[in-house]
Parts: sequence; C-alpha cells; structure tokens
Amino acid sequence: MIQRIQTIYLVIVALLATVLPFFLYLWLNANGEEFFAKHDILVATAFYSIGALGLIAIFLFKNRKNQFVVNRLNMILNLFLLGFFVYRSLNLSGETLVSEKGIGMLIPVFSIVFLVLANRAIRKDEDLVKSVDRLR
Repeated sequence: MIQRIQTIYLVIVALLATVLPFFLYLWLNANGEEFFAKHDILVATAFYSIGALGLIAIFLFKNRKNQFVVNRLNMILNLFLLGFFVYRSLNLSGETLVSEKGIGMLIPVFSIVFLVLANRAIRKDEDLVKSVDRLR
C-alpha cells in the first residue's frame, strides 16, 4: 500500500536530496564564495541518486523486502556522501579551500534518519503481515 507512513518518510528523503542541496550551500571557500551541489557534478549525481533511490523505494511497496534493501543501499550511499564531506572539510591542511561549513553538509544525516524511520515502518508492516499469515 502506497499510503503508508514509510511513503511519507521516503518522499521527505527524495525532497531533501533533490531540492535542498541546490538552495543550501555546502560550504564557503576561502574567497567567501558559496559552494552548492551544482558546482560539482559528482556531488550533484550523488544527491540525485539518493533522491531516485528514495522514489524507487516508494514504488516497491508490493515487495517490502526489496524496499528494505533499496533503503539500505540508499543509506550506504548517504554514508559515502557524508564521508566525502567529512574528508573534504577535515583533510585540507590549514583549511585553504573550505573556510566555513554550511548546513547543506547535514542533508545526508537527515536523509539517513528518515531512511531508518522508513525501514522501521517497513519492518513493522512485514511483522504484521507475518502475524496475520500465522492465523490462517
């Protein structure tokens, strides 16, 4: 059923990943210029992939196990993106390129939280279906 709570969580993930990175800056460089996701094709591709996986997971509502696996894959992609942001902001000597972190760097964290909530709701649905099948 598409009208479940995990659908709302997955829509939030898709919106977080496809809309916000292009309006919230990820960091300020040494010149004070804002760096958005659209300035780097790999970062933009990662955000669009996260949004696409969220939308794909919405339409896998008939197969909850596959939906669960796609959400786990999406979490891994979010962790890679978060790791890239941490590497980018901490590994530069003297912070020559990154002088101030933006709120956009937290988008993968919020996405992971909503994916965990969606997986918890999917697991609840799966347990409910299994319990009903035992009564037959």
